[in-house]
Amino acid sequence: MADENRFGLDWSDDEVDFIIADYFEMLRAELNGVDYNKSAHRRSRVERIGRTEGSVERKHQNISAVLIELALPTISGYKPLPNFQKSIIEGIERYLTRNPGDLIPEPSAKSFGEAPSLFVEQPPVLQTVAHRDKELVRLVRKFDPVERDFRNRSLGKAGEELIFAFERQRLITHDRTDLARKVRWVSQEDGDGAGYDIHSFDHNGSERLIEVKTTNGLQTTPFYLTRNELSFSNERPREFRICRLYDFSRKPKLFELEPPIEKLVRLEPLSFAASFH
Repeated sequence: MADENRFGLDWSDDEVDFIIADYFEMLRAELNGVDYNKSAHRRSRVERIGRTEGSVERKHQNISAVLIELALPTISGYKPLPNFQKSIIEGIERYLTRNPGDLIPEPSAKSFGEAPSLFVEQPPVLQTVAHRDKELVRLVRKFDPVERDFRNRSLGKAGEELIFAFERQRLITHDRTDLARKVRWVSQEDGDGAGYDIHSFDHNGSERLIEVKTTNGLQTTPFYLTRNELSFSNERPREFRICRLYDFSRKPKLFELEPPIEKLVRLEPLSFAASFH
């Protein structure tokens, strides 16, 4: 039962920590395909901490809003509610510091010998820079989703494997089995450095040189583009494509970017080569 004497009172750190840990427990169940009843689960949390159902649900929605900024999957049905308090940011920081494994959710599919159904969507439109809460900016920098995706070798490999299978299946569907047999997973066969990952073809025989970028985040989650990849995109603009896979841990979705890449995304220098001569 909700405690009426607690209506309007700020949540304690213990309550915030409890509800965040509870959220991640539900999220893991959802990502692993384990059935559970959200309403019944929420009612049990209400009884446990003495808050109203509405208050608990709003906290779950606040957590969703922060996890989206961190390019992490969220619980289906808990629509992000961005008007969150600083305590939610601090609580999520405490949780992820103690549980770094939750920063790298497992993909929903372990192998893509056969390509799942993918629809090539329109890419997002470049937006103006919006003001962001400084505490949220600090949290995102600490658990940088761009760096995390870039260093997650298993995520990157799984995304490339999906696109490799998808490209072959697309050509077979267009009755170009001859070209499907020629599709190459370049980064796997030859190593990194070519400026792209997959060597494929259009059904008319034109080359498609594909760089795959994969995230568990949203369509608009940023990604790294190396100097080599950008240079190659300018050298081979007719053939080069970026295949951006997102929401990968749940149900992979796809859009493509084609040169000039600079007109489609905002590019920011993030590192410098430091030398003495």
